[in-house]
Amino acid sequence: MVDVLRADIFRRSSLEGVAEIKQRSSVKIAMMAPVSRYNLRVGAAGIMEAGAAFGRALPVEACRANDAGDKAALWLGPDEWLLIGPDGFEMGQIAAPHSLVDVSHRQMALEVSGTRVEDLLNTGVMLDLRLSPFPVGMCARTLLGKAEVVLWRREAQRFQVEVWRSFAPYVFEFLTQASKGL
Repeated sequence: MVDVLRADIFRRSSLEGVAEIKQRSSVKIAMMAPVSRYNLRVGAAGIMEAGAAFGRALPVEACRANDAGDKAALWLGPDEWLLIGPDGFEMGQIAAPHSLVDVSHRQMALEVSGTRVEDLLNTGVMLDLRLSPFPVGMCARTLLGKAEVVLWRREAQRFQVEVWRSFAPYVFEFLTQASKGL
């Protein structure tokens, strides 16, 4: 008999034992609830079909997210999207040639918010995060310190930081230390 490993066993937070929320007067850093995440690679001919299978149109404008309800599609490259849905969500069928990988076990998210959120993130991100050049709904794969992240501006003073679980303690501590100066 073959034992099947349940993916949810491995979806514990890599920040267990660390305070879940760090808050200063001008910024707040918090773990977000678990969700399902898929990395989708599909060519131009399959974009509409993949969006229908996901239940949300895929953004075709560079560095933009299509966020409505409990699902979001983030443009990561010309043929690559990060799809985020409710925990346990499964994708529909896509007939077009594509690659779809469940990365729910690999990633987690931090919510970083507050009046000085741009200053905090710019201690480790070399992008202009002011509202005009990085508006609400914009996302980008970038580095925060030494960790690759996907940075997504959800509101004027709120970002979602998608990070691999193995880098989450580093990113959390980096932001916590950087927030001390704000």
